[in-house]
Amino acid sequence: MNVTTSTLSLTVADVDASRAFFCTHLGYRVTAAADGFASLTRGDAAADVMLLRSGSEVLPPEQRDRRATGLIFALTVTDIEAEEQRLREAGAPITMALREEPWGERLFQLTDPNDIVIQFVEWAADPDEPAQAEEPAMIVITPTAENVTESPNARMTGLAAPSRGSSELSTWTVTMQAGQNGPEHSVSREQVWTVTSGVLEVTCAGRTEKVAAGQTLVLPPDVFRQVHAPQAAEAHVVMRADGVVSVAGSEETRVLPWAQ
Repeated sequence: MNVTTSTLSLTVADVDASRAFFCTHLGYRVTAAADGFASLTRGDAAADVMLLRSGSEVLPPEQRDRRATGLIFALTVTDIEAEEQRLREAGAPITMALREEPWGERLFQLTDPNDIVIQFVEWAADPDEPAQAEEPAMIVITPTAENVTESPNARMTGLAAPSRGSSELSTWTVTMQAGQNGPEHSVSREQVWTVTSGVLEVTCAGRTEKVAAGQTLVLPPDVFRQVHAPQAAEAHVVMRADGVVSVAGSEETRVLPWAQ
């Protein structure tokens, strides 16, 4: 058996009243409707609902006058306190306040105009069950003026960095005006430069390469290099976040503030 959807069919005295209740308070929407009939869905894991007016001839004779009495329509939710507060503020008829059962079920109930009971359920965490590690969150970074460092040689705009959500990599953009030269220096980690506009001349270990827009340059660690801009240029740089810099003629190392 392959079940593609599930539908709860409810026979009620007033279809319009239950339809309005389900749409207003439970987030359902109407997919089809006629006199004495309404089909509702939420589009998520909740069962679809079909409302039929009692006495309808589409029902077998022995079912026409039956109502949805005694039925409880249960919806398992997250953040049940917020759901109860939302419904109270909306004026929904809460007929059983939020409570917790000894077996760990937390629930409250509404009753619609046709006496259909809707139960909201959330299961309390099992204290003996190991906590599940949270999934890493996706982070979107928008550069601001605080992330910009101006030097006589270039302008660096910090993007990803440990202070801005990354744990392993730092990325930034370098903007250089025509004629600007960076200092001769080495970096303790490999860097990857992708030129996004203009041209850069990079000298590394005695070899000079022109890197134009659209090209990528991989610079090895612990090797002295110097970057020159024969014309205005911009590049995107990626490096492991723990890289430090040494300037030629000095044994001291320093961090890159835009990469921290």
